[in-house]
Order: sequence, then structure tokens, then C-alpha cells
Amino acid sequence: LDGLVVSEKVESNNVDVKIPKTELEAEEKGAEEEQRQRESDSNILDVSADYPRDKHISIQRNLADLEKLADLREDERKPCPLCPEEKFKACYSHKLRRHLQNLHWKVSVEFKGYRMCICHLPCRPVKPNLVGDQTFSKMGAHYHCIICSATIVRRTDMIGHINRHVNKGETESRFITVRAPKSSCEMMKESATDVQVLPNHSTPQKTDSYFNPKMKLNRQLIFCALAVLAGERKPIECLDAFGATGIMGLQWAKHLRSSVKVTINDCNENSVTMIKENCHLNKMKVKVDIKEEDSDETVGDVEDNGDTIEVTKMDANVVMHLRSFDFIHLDPFGTSVNYLDSAFRNVRNLGIVSLTSTDISSLYAKAQNVALRHYSSNIVRTEYYKELAARTVIAAVTRAAARCNKGIEVLLAVALEHSVLVVVRVLRGPSPADDSAKKVRYLIHCQWCEERVFQKEGNMVEENPYQQLPCDCHGSMPGKTAVLLGPLWSGALFNTGFLRRMLLEAVQYGLDEAQPLLKTLICEAECTTPKHFSIHSPGDENKQEECGVYIRTSNTFAESCLVHGKRKSEEVLRAPAKRQRGEHSAEQPPFYYNIHRHSIKGMNMPKLNKFLNYLSEAGYRVSRTHFDPMGVRTNAPLVQFKTVLIKYSTPTYVGAQAEGPVHLPGEIHVGEEAPAPATIKVEEPEVEEDDKSTVAAAVFTQSHPTHCAAD
Repeated sequence: LDGLVVSEKVESNNVDVKIPKTELEAEEKGAEEEQRQRESDSNILDVSADYPRDKHISIQRNLADLEKLADLREDERKPCPLCPEEKFKACYSHKLRRHLQNLHWKVSVEFKGYRMCICHLPCRPVKPNLVGDQTFSKMGAHYHCIICSATIVRRTDMIGHINRHVNKGETESRFITVRAPKSSCEMMKESATDVQVLPNHSTPQKTDSYFNPKMKLNRQLIFCALAVLAGERKPIECLDAFGATGIMGLQWAKHLRSSVKVTINDCNENSVTMIKENCHLNKMKVKVDIKEEDSDETVGDVEDNGDTIEVTKMDANVVMHLRSFDFIHLDPFGTSVNYLDSAFRNVRNLGIVSLTSTDISSLYAKAQNVALRHYSSNIVRTEYYKELAARTVIAAVTRAAARCNKGIEVLLAVALEHSVLVVVRVLRGPSPADDSAKKVRYLIHCQWCEERVFQKEGNMVEENPYQQLPCDCHGSMPGKTAVLLGPLWSGALFNTGFLRRMLLEAVQYGLDEAQPLLKTLICEAECTTPKHFSIHSPGDENKQEECGVYIRTSNTFAESCLVHGKRKSEEVLRAPAKRQRGEHSAEQPPFYYNIHRHSIKGMNMPKLNKFLNYLSEAGYRVSRTHFDPMGVRTNAPLVQFKTVLIKYSTPTYVGAQAEGPVHLPGEIHVGEEAPAPATIKVEEPEVEEDDKSTVAAAVFTQSHPTHCAAD
């Protein structure tokens, strides 16, 4: 008992108080640990900021430092400091120096002036091998990470390990005591909007605030679409469901001001913090949800003006289920099909939904199984694969809208190098939903000649679907020559009136990068050449027809449609003379042909602009396409396309006629089997004098081969 308790006398009261000895020992140990921690902290402050503390001996700056570590002497044998004795025995200095240089220094990994040499010491034990009753434990070669002290076996894995640290922003060793986290942020400026980004801002899924400067054109197109909608009615509530840095929502609020009420959402806490900082950086007020009690910036009664941005932290599906919006933009990492049902659940009538899909590996037919899993669509790699990707996304959007009894009108579909952008207008009601669902069809694609046609409407099973193709490859080639792709969107990809208003907004706000693309899209939507392009539509300039509705473009009419900040009823928005557009969507030819894909061997093709004129003179509607710089969008069948291409191609050299059956214009009989547009004298177009002389020379070469050889 004397060992378990001690007696202490309190002088003030002369009372003996018995305290357990174990408690006193615990207090003494705690005091010692606190003192030791203070000493270690004081030692940390003395360490230089650019030198790793307690680093492994395999991490050195120079080869001379590694040799000093070995303590090389001419007359003594020294062991290797990075190898056990059983692996490398002690030797003289010249052999040890060569060993350190060849087996340790040359295979090292460099990072910020330090070399992480390979180490053979027993730092990383390998799993033991049981042989009989004995256990042999091996020691494997490995590297020591200067940042996290991890041990990596392979050099390539070590390089990837260091790169992952850099992508996460961990560019300094944990041994370094002086850190400056705020200085690691970079300032980016786009469209008069400043944002702070992390050093690894361009690496998705590696950073909390992803920012891709290459998507500037994508952001400008979305801004133009929102500006057009803001001109129709205001104020409108718009949502950036995946804010990241908040650059897109900041541009909306900064340029459109009181016309929009911007909500930026992100489910990541660090991203929400950075969005708030960027709002203050651009002198914008932040309106935070009242439920976020732990935030010091909570504002419950902030006035809804153009300088206020609402920032929310929740899942995108939850935000779109809880509130209604006029404009919703979805830009997740990868596919956006997981958010389509929520987006169309509460979007208002005649609102706009835009989505950016970055899963190009599946959309561009590089991962066909992923496209089938996400979009329920069967696609293959074709010459028009980018338009195929856009129609695949629109088909998924159409099905999601139809499940909510809503139809869509495609305003814009753009397939760029890294993403596919689709902008649609929402039409509420079962009838528009049925009309949109009927435009989702299958596509019959010939794998021999690249001819394609949408499958006819109807529920009857056709015995030979190959008969729908204009080509005769199935009859001349053995086996199956065509595949069934889809389901795909078979309607129009562009709305000409909406694109023209987008171009006006791009000119007004000085968006130089979006203007050339919008001009190309307008020519593609009207299926005309750039020389016939005009910024004003041929009809009424103050009205544009969309979704069977005439909408005025003047701001006075948009202001007259406001009744205490709300939209009027449908009879105000809809014109009295409501009419359907008829065959307006059929005027845009589906898909395009690549002129290089169908070129003739041994023949020089005409210039692309001249070839467009030749097709236009033959009676077909033609235009260039943004999907492919060498693509031609036309309503001409592939047979007539090749006919005109051969007609105006010139031989590369005289001997090219002997290489294959290259037919000349006088011998072409395929055009007689073409549909009605071919009756416009394809054989006798008006050509220039140089073209006539070229064709005449080609005919003379075939008719008199001996004379040409003699010449």
C-alpha cells in the first residue's frame, strides 16, 4: 500500500491528502512530452527553409556529397553506404567510386536539385519466402521519396509518384518547415474576369478547382447563349452546376449585371471557398445559403442585384431538384447523363439547358462499350465521327426530357477537340415531347463507301434494310456491308435565328474567338458558302422563329413582357399567328463528306472553295462544316459527290491513267441513276477557261496515248 499511494501535506489546512502514484507519474510524463515538443519546435525554427531536415542518406545534391558520405580513402577498403555488406563487399576507393556513380547516381530521380538515389539497405523488407522450416527475408532495391518519405521500388513508379505530388500541389518536402500556401495560387484573367487557381488547375480529378484555358471558346459560346436568353426576358435565374473556380458564373454576373441572377454550385468545400474568394476579387457580393451556419459570410437578406452571386455547396442533382431555373449549364468531368433527369425536372418553359461532355474517348468511338453503357448507343469510327458524337448526346438529352414530358429544340451543337457542347431549348408538354422523341432514329451506315441514311419511320420490320442505302455495295460485295448505328438525333443541329443573335451578342461584348465559329455555324445552318454570308437574316430582322414560336429580338419587347419581374402568359410570348416550321429542319442536310476520304488516286483535287461552287452549280446545297476542316455538308448523294469530284480533278502526271480505272467525265454513267437534283446538267457546267483546257488535255491523253508517250 505504501508503494501505491504517497502522502502530501497541505500547509494551509494541515490536512493530509492522499493522491494515487499512478496519476502523478502520468502528469510527469505529460510534462516531459510537452517540454520535448517545445524543444523540437524550437529546433524546427532554426532549420533552413530550403534544406530537408532528417532526409535519407540516399537523397543528395551532388555526387561529391555521396562520395563524402562513403569517406573514400586511397589506402583503405570502404563499404558502400547504400548497400549491405552481403550485396557489395568493402573495396578500394576507385572501385567504390565507380560503383556509386554507375549503380546509384545514374539511376537516380531528380527533384528540385536533389537526387533520390537507389537504395539497397534493409529499409523496405520484401515478403518472406518460406523454404522448409527456415524463413529468408529479402531486402529489395527502392527509392525514398523526398516529399512523403515513401519507399518506391521501380524508377518509373517513383517518377509517377513525384508527378502526382506535383499535380496535387505538394511541391515542397514535408521536411521543409517554412511554407507559403497562399503564394502557390496563380492569377488568371479571362474576359475581364480575374480568378485564383491552384498550380495543378489543368489536371482534372487531381485538384479541387479545375480550370482549363483551352475551354475559353466553350465559355464564350455559353455566354452568348445566355445573353440571347436574357434579351428575351429578364431577370432570369441561371445556374452553373459545377463551379470549380467560378469563372463562368462570374462572367455572367459581371457582364449581364441585373439581367441575370447567378447561382454557382459545387460540392467540394475547397472549391466553394475559392469561388467566394474569386467573387470578392471581382468585387462581387456573395449570398450564401442560410443553412450554412458555420460560415462567417452568411448573408440572409442581401439585395438581389447584378453584383450579388449566390454560392451553394451541395450535389448538383439536389440543387436542380430543389429550385427552378431558366438557364442551366452542366459541365461535369466526363459524361453528363447522370444529371439530365434533374436538369429537366424543374427547368422552366422556354428555358435553355446547355451541357458540355468531355468524355470524348467514348463519344469519338474509341471506347464503344462505354458509349453503349452511358448513352445506350452503338457507334463506330466513321469519317463524320464528331457529328455522330453530337447526335448521340442530343439523343440522350431528348430521352431525358421526354421522361419529364418535355420536348427540346436544338439551338446549337458543337464538337471541338476536347468536348462536345449542346444547347437546347425546353418545350413543356407531352406533344413537344412526342415530336422530339420521333426524331430519335437509327442510322444505316455502309462500311465500304461511307454512305449513310437514317432508317425510315415506322414499327414494321423491313426484310432487307440495305435497300434504304443509295449505294449498291450490298449487291456487289459479299457478306454484310452495313451496320446499324444509334439511336441518334435525326433533326437539325442548329437554329439559324438563334445563332445570328448569338453573333450579335459576341460582337457587342467583344468575344473575338467566338465570332469566326459562329459565322461558320450560320453558314452551316443555312447550307451556304461564306461569300453569301450576311449578318442580317433575309426575312424580318426583328423576329426569329424558334420551336414554332416567333420571338422578337428587340429589347423593348422583352421589357414589355415583364409584369412585376415575371413573364406574361403564353399568349404574350407566342405570336398570334402560330405556325409550325414545316420542313425547316429538313433543309439542313445531315452529316458531311470528307473530300480527302473520297479523292481519286493519281488525280489532283480542286480547291475546296472551288469544289463547293461546282456542287452549287450542279444544283445542290453545299456548305463547309466546323466538324471537319475538309468536310463538305451537302444534300447530294455520295455517287453525285464523287461524280463532280472526278469531273473537276486533274491528273497528277500522264502515266497516272495506266494505274487504275480512273473514269473521265465523258464515260460517267452513274449520274443517270441519281435522284432528281442530278437532272441539272452535271455533265455541262459553266467552267473557266483553265478548267476547260485541263479537261480537254485529259481527254486527249486518253484518246491518243501513243502521241503523249512520244511527246
